[in-house]
Amino acid sequence: MLVRVSYGTAIAMGLIRAKLLARPTTAYLMTYWPGRCKNDCAFCAQARSSRANLDRLSRVTWPAFELEKVVQALPNGRFGRICLQTIDYPRMLDDVLALLGAFKPLNLPVSVSITPVSRETLEEFRELGVDYVGVGLDVASERLFSEIKPDFEWDEMWDFAGRVVDVLGPRKALIHVIVGLGETDRELVEVFERAYAIGADVSLFAFTPLKGTRLENLEPPSIERYRKVQLARWLVEKGLSDRIIFDGDSIEGFDLAGIEVPPAVFATHGCPACNRPYYNERPKKEPYNFPFPPEKEYVMEFLTRLGSRRPR
Repeated sequence: MLVRVSYGTAIAMGLIRAKLLARPTTAYLMTYWPGRCKNDCAFCAQARSSRANLDRLSRVTWPAFELEKVVQALPNGRFGRICLQTIDYPRMLDDVLALLGAFKPLNLPVSVSITPVSRETLEEFRELGVDYVGVGLDVASERLFSEIKPDFEWDEMWDFAGRVVDVLGPRKALIHVIVGLGETDRELVEVFERAYAIGADVSLFAFTPLKGTRLENLEPPSIERYRKVQLARWLVEKGLSDRIIFDGDSIEGFDLAGIEVPPAVFATHGCPACNRPYYNERPKKEPYNFPFPPEKEYVMEFLTRLGSRRPR
């Protein structure tokens, strides 16, 4: 049985010899299938209509290795958890259960990112060591959802998030949101509010244009917009939505009087031990999600720059 391993994870495990600029603290793995995913998400390299390389997900390369070799090498990486990504294909669920069974003796917590499954399947996952589930809403706009993710329904994804919360507990459903797919800032904040209201959490990604996908010509979001969205997510999580200042449907600024913004706001926000280095950007560019919290000076500089444009 084969399993895909993200390039950085493979280096950390010793499966590939190369230099790491930021060590992954989670082992990122993906189900193996020799063909394309049966779904056609417009941003995804694995989509059925995509012409992108099959060993890519976002901008990361995922070489395939024998499962036995991966299980043997996983302890070398000193990871805090395993994150298993999935694509849809015949017998995918059987493969996921087999992989979870192989990982269980390692005694590492496991996250699974998967399309909607039943409550019974979630209970099986829980017995096999899964404590978090990634929910691929991705599109933070109901008006754009069916165009970008034609094989899914908006309500179906929210129902799935609710099932995960019911089975695994509060904040154990990580709703994935991609910033830069044409959504407004107000739609993003509304999604954050709905997610936290049902007991879920939110993990942010920046849209990455990939050659060969339907959205290959769409521009990625600016760092400045992404920072505003990261800060807005944190404020919603803390019950401080009223501190977000809108100009129409765009975030103009924030009322941060009496609030100290921790540097972790601008780092990867996901399952425990997730740092997802360079998933959305090239290593020499400023990361959308810092793999580790930036210096306080960076946060202060950003907030000062932002404050200069805050409405009076």
